[in-house]
Amino acid sequence: MYLNVSFSLRIYEEGRESILERPYLFERHNEESDPMEESKMDDAVYGSELLPKESSGPVALSVSRAKQLISLYTMVQNPNMTHLKISELVVLPPLWIRCDGSDPEHTCWLGAEPLKAGNKITGINFYMVTCDGPTADKTHFANLEELKMAHKKKHHSSIVMTKGFAQYELIRAAAIEDTIVESESNISVDITWNTVDKVLETPPLISAATLNIALESGDPRSPVYQLYRELQFLLALAEGLKTGVTEWPEPLESESAVELVREFLTDLKRKLDGYCISGNNNETEKIKCDTAAVDSSIKSIFSERGDLDFAEQLWCKMRSVSSYQELIECFTLIIKSLEHGEIQPWIHQGSSSLLSKLIQQSYHGKIEVISLSGITPIQMLLEIGLDKMKKDYVSFFIGQELATLTYLDYFISTSVDLQEQVHRVQKLHHMLEIMVSCTVLLQFKHENLFPLTQICMKYYKENPLNEKHVFQLPIRPALVKKFYQNDHPEIWKVDISSAHGQKEAKTTWQVSTNPPVEHMTSNNTGLFSDSTVNGSSEERMYFITMAQCSQVHFT
Repeated sequence: MYLNVSFSLRIYEEGRESILERPYLFERHNEESDPMEESKMDDAVYGSELLPKESSGPVALSVSRAKQLISLYTMVQNPNMTHLKISELVVLPPLWIRCDGSDPEHTCWLGAEPLKAGNKITGINFYMVTCDGPTADKTHFANLEELKMAHKKKHHSSIVMTKGFAQYELIRAAAIEDTIVESESNISVDITWNTVDKVLETPPLISAATLNIALESGDPRSPVYQLYRELQFLLALAEGLKTGVTEWPEPLESESAVELVREFLTDLKRKLDGYCISGNNNETEKIKCDTAAVDSSIKSIFSERGDLDFAEQLWCKMRSVSSYQELIECFTLIIKSLEHGEIQPWIHQGSSSLLSKLIQQSYHGKIEVISLSGITPIQMLLEIGLDKMKKDYVSFFIGQELATLTYLDYFISTSVDLQEQVHRVQKLHHMLEIMVSCTVLLQFKHENLFPLTQICMKYYKENPLNEKHVFQLPIRPALVKKFYQNDHPEIWKVDISSAHGQKEAKTTWQVSTNPPVEHMTSNNTGLFSDSTVNGSSEERMYFITMAQCSQVHFT
């Protein structure tokens, strides 16, 4: 009885305080207790266990105990229960209770929700969710016609409607150079359609579909992986500028940065002196930057820029710097060449980097003295790297007509500090990875890439970098059908419904490759130990979930 009073008081008070934004989740929690005290307990759940304890996790209840709580929940809202002498009836939040699956049906959730007419409670909707599996034995799967008949009989309806849902993973079915792509990234498609004819049917092409893209940068098989490594070097510099300690990543070139810079400056001096290096003109003009390493399948949409200025070409040499001392040596060589007028480099207009200012000063024969100590060399290299990489990304998005310079302004703005500029360049790279992946893996064209770009840019103008975020794009199923038509769905379900509004009744049958509820897998692993049919490992293993509802009306 202590449980009943405590529980009813708690949900009643929450109802009075209008805590209705979320369902009320009943959880029983484990806690350490004295063995002598345990011997005094009967099988009742004490009210103190309703309150969460530190370092304790939720414990599922037996179905019988969960039903007691559901009955109590219903009772305190029933206006016909006048003997309870409740002065003011309130509409309580929906209640969901974890169940341990120990009953024959393997019930994992019981739920209840008030039915209302204005502010008046007219009844309660009850829900039961059961789960079994995993199994590959299709004889365990339901028959759709039997599901429909059972629904009609239970809810006294003559007409039912069916709605299907299927989710397919596309990234597993796509390949680069015949290699299946597997990473933390996930590209899937959700498909919904009306009128289901049979269980596990392939969705019709007239269905509505949504592409889900959660993509982490840095897959070594990505066509833009070398650009990702370039970005990692930029991030290392930004971190060094912030903390004073730079973790130098592995060099991107086998030759030392000092030698690369010295050779580069020597070539520029010879050009200025009028010398021509036979057979090497094209090689000198065309700087081999990371983006030249892109896969042939992506060169048409992402290739190295041909307008790299002096500072950007220096970045391509100095991104192999592996120590602070090497960094100082490189800039010492550059500044001496500028001071002595040995080179007259060309740079893009609009750059505000310290090196660009020195170059502009060199045009007039004199440059200010720069102390190559402290964080100054790191900041100088970070600035030219930022300028170069911003132009790389802008060149891609504008070149592919996916965005205008005005729309990109937020991502390349210099009105924020260097750390924020680096953060925004990270966002640009993540969006580039998404576009390239959809182009290579899913063969997307401009008509699909353009709206996806707008979705990504809108998100990143309002939110920090989040490579776990799922970007969603409405598409036509035909666009990706070839990737899933011969594959098994990750989730497939059918909703059977009758009536409308508050009188709507729904039955849901679902199969899924992942367990639909965590507490069942951890507490009742024995329920999910079925083996594949005939030992075949090719059969897809599915958890089978069923959700049913029923109603009780007070008036």
